[in-house]
Amino acid sequence: QVQLVESGGGLVQAGGSLRLSCAASGRTLSRNSMAWFRQAPGKERDFVAGIRWSDGSTYYADSVKGRFTISRDNAKNTVYLQMNSLKPEDTAVYYCAADRTLYPPAIDSAYDYWGQGTQVTVSS
Repeated sequence: QVQLVESGGGLVQAGGSLRLSCAASGRTLSRNSMAWFRQAPGKERDFVAGIRWSDGSTYYADSVKGRFTISRDNAKNTVYLQMNSLKPEDTAVYYCAADRTLYPPAIDSAYDYWGQGTQVTVSS
């Protein structure tokens, strides 16, 4: 089992920044890949960014490239999502996910473990 706890969401003006955190606990081999997804009201849950726990390789959705950065801290078992130049269309509930596969999938159905989600609201 893997437990994921997100934090760091909130309300920010367009152009601002937020950093989300995802603290992971439980079986290490079940979280070879970690990712952030987001879900806006009335929309599907979309891939935002992913990271391989072993070597830190990162992957991003086109919509956030150059603005968001995913990283991990091995000592703290924590994954971060630094979000800069935020736009109103980034408003969503952001979820942390974990999977045992070696490369982070970009589809939510592939993930075994999820956090509870944290709300990010970007005002114009």
